[in-house]
Amino acid sequence: MGRIARRYIVKGRVQGVGYRYFAEKVAAQLGVTGWVRNLDDGNVEVYAVGTREQLGDFAGYLAKGPRWADVRSIEEFEEAVVKLSEFRIHRY
Repeated sequence: MGRIARRYIVKGRVQGVGYRYFAEKVAAQLGVTGWVRNLDDGNVEVYAVGTREQLGDFAGYLAKGPRWADVRSIEEFEEAVVKLSEFRIHRY
């Protein structure tokens, strides 16, 4: 199956609630590669590479978030596929 890439902007109460660690754990379980980072505006940005099915499942988890998160909306964008070996948390 072909791999595709998506970028997500997750809005709501998604910083300080373990959201990046949640995304990293779910990505590992699903076999998705990419990265996640906090944005200065309080949102979280996620770049993910996987099959259409993997990213569909991943997006569903992102919309729910971890227990203490309150995800209000997610914007999704098509992106170019970058070959990555894992899913990482960017801390900057």
